[in-house]
Amino acid sequence: MIGGPTASGKSALAADAAERLGGVVVNADSMQLYRDLPILTSWPDDALRARAPHRLYGVLDGAERCSAGRWRALAMAEIDRIHEDGALPVLVGGTGLYLRAMLDGLAPVPSIPDAVRGAVRTLHEREGSAGLHARLAERDPEAAQRLEPGDSQRVMRAYEVIEATGRSLLAWQAERHDRYTGSAAVLVLEPPRDARYDACNTRFERMMAAGALAEVARLCARGLNANLPIMKAVGVRALLDHLNGVTTLERAIELGRQATRRYAKRQTTWFRTQMPGDARMTDRYRPESKRESLAFVERLLLTGVG
Repeated sequence: MIGGPTASGKSALAADAAERLGGVVVNADSMQLYRDLPILTSWPDDALRARAPHRLYGVLDGAERCSAGRWRALAMAEIDRIHEDGALPVLVGGTGLYLRAMLDGLAPVPSIPDAVRGAVRTLHEREGSAGLHARLAERDPEAAQRLEPGDSQRVMRAYEVIEATGRSLLAWQAERHDRYTGSAAVLVLEPPRDARYDACNTRFERMMAAGALAEVARLCARGLNANLPIMKAVGVRALLDHLNGVTTLERAIELGRQATRRYAKRQTTWFRTQMPGDARMTDRYRPESKRESLAFVERLLLTGVG
């Protein structure tokens, strides 16, 4: 299992590990599940995909929603097939919630009524993420303390849960079930801040050169609901603003780079504080180079872990 922020080299490391160790890469990134934005969500390129089988990339349409539970079911089916073939599943992605759901199972949160979900979205649109975070702090101080005001998706989720059930999301999460019972070797990649930011800037520029703007234009032409997950992919809002004449292309690119850097920062914080660690995991290793990372994986497997 390989996690970490965007542009940290996860995809390349996963392909290296799968190629060298007889494995199959399984996607654990919530946006790469969708087929609509392969450039903007940075799917592994053809060279990486040629080195080892890759699963769960582009398996959903942008009009669909995917929860951690749905991804877990898809991933478990792939893991079972990979094990049956005598191969090694290599899960990789920056959606820490998915990786945690695989290891720790799922919280039995009841379905949130559409009326509550709609009301929370309306509040968010009217007051912004900071305003909704302030409301959450009044209703569920502990959950609010763990969430950054700018993390709009998780702030809305925590607020709709306390609103619909009267219980904190944290209380529900304490009742997780279906924990993964197999062995798991976990690597969390954490490049130095300056290197991470440089990589984020370079990545967005590379995406633009590869056709990200045209990709977003095609997505926009579908007329999808703005609240769908695919419409919240990093960079979509900035490029849509340009396509709608709200901002210049130069400004849209700068906003896209900025959004990528901020997303990477949030991911880094999440993996530091939220990724579970217990006896079933081999390590909470944060290597500084791909070579060191791969050596770590091989050492784990040689000692019988994985």
